[in-house]
Amino acid sequence: MAPNLAQPLEGVTAAQIEHELLRLIVDGRDENDTFKEFPYYLSERTRWLLTSAAYVHLKHLDVSKHTRNLSPASRAILLSGPAEFYHEKLAKALSHEFEAKLLVLDIVDFSGKMQSKYGTSKKDSFVKRSISDMALERVSSLLGSFSTAKEDDGVASSTQSISSKSRSTEIINHPAKIHRNSSNTSLASLKRVSNYPFDEKAFLQELYKVLMSFSETNGIILYIKDIEKFLHSPRAYKLFDKMLKRLTGSTLVIGSRMSDKHDQIGEVSEKIGSLFPYNIDIKPPEDESLLIDWKAHLEEQTKKSQFQDNMNHIAEVLAENDLECDDLGAICHADTMFISNYIQEIVISAISHHLMRHKEPEYRNGKLVISSTSLSHGLSIFQEDNCGGKDTLKLESKADSSKGPEGEENVSSKSDNKNETEKSVPPKPEVPDNEFEKRIRPEVIPANEIGVTFSDIGALDEIKETLQELVMLPLKRPDLFNGGLLKPCRGILLFGPPGTGKTMLAKAIANDAGASFINVSMSTITSKWFGEDEKNVRALFTLAAKVSPTIIFVDEVDSMLGQRTRVGEHEAMRKIKNEFMSHWDGLLTKPGERILVLAATNRPFDLDEAIIRRFERRIMVGLPSVENREMILKTLLAKEKIEDLDFKELAVMTEGYSGSDLKVCYIITKFNIYTYKLAKSVGINC
Repeated sequence: MAPNLAQPLEGVTAAQIEHELLRLIVDGRDENDTFKEFPYYLSERTRWLLTSAAYVHLKHLDVSKHTRNLSPASRAILLSGPAEFYHEKLAKALSHEFEAKLLVLDIVDFSGKMQSKYGTSKKDSFVKRSISDMALERVSSLLGSFSTAKEDDGVASSTQSISSKSRSTEIINHPAKIHRNSSNTSLASLKRVSNYPFDEKAFLQELYKVLMSFSETNGIILYIKDIEKFLHSPRAYKLFDKMLKRLTGSTLVIGSRMSDKHDQIGEVSEKIGSLFPYNIDIKPPEDESLLIDWKAHLEEQTKKSQFQDNMNHIAEVLAENDLECDDLGAICHADTMFISNYIQEIVISAISHHLMRHKEPEYRNGKLVISSTSLSHGLSIFQEDNCGGKDTLKLESKADSSKGPEGEENVSSKSDNKNETEKSVPPKPEVPDNEFEKRIRPEVIPANEIGVTFSDIGALDEIKETLQELVMLPLKRPDLFNGGLLKPCRGILLFGPPGTGKTMLAKAIANDAGASFINVSMSTITSKWFGEDEKNVRALFTLAAKVSPTIIFVDEVDSMLGQRTRVGEHEAMRKIKNEFMSHWDGLLTKPGERILVLAATNRPFDLDEAIIRRFERRIMVGLPSVENREMILKTLLAKEKIEDLDFKELAVMTEGYSGSDLKVCYIITKFNIYTYKLAKSVGINC
């Protein structure tokens, strides 16, 4: 099929820039992110500083003359912190707070989409500039090169060449800039900051027009992602400075800047500081539990941001070379983590792979359409080899290098080493814990650390025998429970009065069975973040499967898995119960998992009916009889030197006592004996 070549587009017009900017504007009243229900940790200090700075410009513009010399009331605010997504959430919450319009601007993403949609100019230069503009920029670059050794600019030098060689030279000449953003953005995005399909002056003029069109009505907030990348050249800096000085009305500009406590270049540069006089530094929480959640969210969202940035880079390179990929979103997340330095090699490999398999490739509007399969192939070839800590390329070839011309040597080698290979199959690698499993991991108690055996329990012989049959037999003879209706017990409920030994029985079962023991409580499951309760329940069972055989013990189970018909119960509790039942004995249950849910309660009638049904065996642990009380007393006093003590008489005297009551009675008696001896030694008559 012959390619249907269309006429190339001659760059981006001002009207197109304005149209795309207007499409990015959203109404703050429609935002789900609010300060009252902020999805992440937010200190009261940060919230108050941000709202106070914005209040004058968005609500009381008439008093701005009284705050013109106060930097906290500046129209331009800089947010410095460890995460871009966090700053964007703050901007959305601020727009909701003041019911203002919001324009979120990511210059790299915006230029990539403009280039893909409207194309670029085919001339040698992207933009037309006056002689004075070009001369001024060259002089600024020359002066900047003289002062590089003395101070950190924070604004990269300008370069107008669009070739790969010149972009690489820019990165090499400014290593400090790469270092600053390496933890949050890919190297690829830094190579693209000067490659825009539109004139910077025309872009900022249209941005000014859009902002002013909303400044007299609802008010508008401009949020700029990565302000250092946005101000990539002296010309962009100068034009943006002029735009800020011309802004009037209810307009607020927020710039985002990544900062890292490990970064040697952590201070705001002088030029950025002159544009944004007020800098709000985002601090992590001091509370240890909140800090763990904070770091987990940072790590997760940073990976998502890096993935999105890499996808944008792929789309931009495809658009630059008149290529198109229909199902770009089908590429695996892991495939795009190592593409920063090899994007052009990846694309040419994908093109070759696609053309080798399609003799008549498809063209659409003058663009060659390649499949995501070919692109994934290119990604899989060029990946960093992390072995030995060296940045090398690993070629994942499916061909066998040991194969001879006729393949005889390879066949012989396979037959000789077949048995050896089968014997030396490496064990299946353990899947690392996710962020929710890491929170529950401290609750896992190995069997050898429990320290309670059935011999430590003075009575309850019938109950101990029953529990050993239910738990130990499936572990020792799993062949008896392979098929049919006979399955290992997945739930045992111990109920009865307090202090009768239910918790000790659970520990003794885990110890004798050699199983891991997870003690679950509401503090283990619940979280302040919406939706994380269910994820914690899921993590509980996935972690139990990793360390199986496992006993999940829920003490006072009625507090967690009570009846769902309770009046006034929060919706989150119902979700916890439903998720718990789904993983315990439902569609999400895997038959091969050796997980036993063991629970204890004093109020069995408060449990939900579906929960009671899942406890296949329900065992009452009642108050001990006279004989059992005598056995408990003998067990408690086995290591004591006692003479002429009538255990039968004590058992009769302690009618209605539980095992715990007998232990407390023994402790108090022994304490009184010590008190009596101490008083007698100092001459006090008791």
